[in-house]
Amino acid sequence: MIIEEKAALGPSRRDVMKAMSLGVAMSTVAAGSLMNSASAAAQTDTGASAQTRSLTTRTLPRSDTVVPAIGLGTFMTFDRLPGARRNDVSDVIQTYWDGGARLIDTSPLYGTAEHTVGAFAAALGISDEIVLSNKIWSTGEFAGDESHALRSLEQSKSRLWRDQIDIMHCHSLTNVDNVVNILRAWKKEGHVRFIGVTHHENLYHDALASWIERDVVDFVQVNYSIFNRHAETRVLPAAAERGIGVLVNMPLEKARLHKVIGDRPLPDFAQEIGVESWSQFFLKWVIANPAVTCALPSTSNPQHARENIAALTGPLPDAKMRERMVRHMDTIPGFKDIAAMPWYPDKAYNGTIRRAQATLRART
Repeated sequence: MIIEEKAALGPSRRDVMKAMSLGVAMSTVAAGSLMNSASAAAQTDTGASAQTRSLTTRTLPRSDTVVPAIGLGTFMTFDRLPGARRNDVSDVIQTYWDGGARLIDTSPLYGTAEHTVGAFAAALGISDEIVLSNKIWSTGEFAGDESHALRSLEQSKSRLWRDQIDIMHCHSLTNVDNVVNILRAWKKEGHVRFIGVTHHENLYHDALASWIERDVVDFVQVNYSIFNRHAETRVLPAAAERGIGVLVNMPLEKARLHKVIGDRPLPDFAQEIGVESWSQFFLKWVIANPAVTCALPSTSNPQHARENIAALTGPLPDAKMRERMVRHMDTIPGFKDIAAMPWYPDKAYNGTIRRAQATLRART
């Protein structure tokens, strides 16, 4: 079932920033906002023409803001060393935007990802049209100290060219009791629209669920995929019961799903849900769960971006089809061992994070 809804993201807050050029060579996105309709002009694989397609959308909790159910993650893939070429990630943002995506997730901990998102979104003139999901990783000088969190907030606003962050999470439940209270104050004061908590490991699912059950957050961000379905135990049911938004990290298991399937062909039954690539196969499985607000696959490859965003169109699998998809994956050698594989196998994202990790390894 494809959900179709209508809403507006609201007027631009920083037109002057949109008009500025950052010296980034990028083409201009055609005028018009997806949020005026759940139907949008989706680019074809060649990029030469567009056709109106119905996109799978979800409404953000406790609001009338509608977003497509696929967004863009930026961990590792958007982290580049100063001066390094970034044409690929600018093309990824362009591809996601043209395909209908409107939510981008990032974090100060993702190296230079905030800089990259902010620069290219401003160059495209879409800074105020995207829904920004961001995070706070803060302790403070003492219990209850807000100073570190405030510095992080102001830094993120500057990097992302925004005077308000749409969704701000407590990153990986760090100092969560203090940080959630700070986020609640920021929401009341208008610094952020929504607040949430995140983690990417099953071990912390009960903790995430406990915050949902306290009814003090608007969002939870959790790891969930056709391989790792542990979030179905408590997190997703709790979110669905209370109307809490769910952002999904690791829907492609950080390239490990693609590593396992290799060059295997899709099963014949994939045609029944309009699937033409493995990315669509895996992402449609995730967003078919009605508790999921938006899945956040990350990539620096424009072709992979086109495959990801294509999961927004066409029918979604029903419960029986989702079970069939899982059974098929269970027959593929290595699928059950994905958790033992390193993230991003056969890929090298040589940014500030990778450099810092290498330096630390050399010292130890």
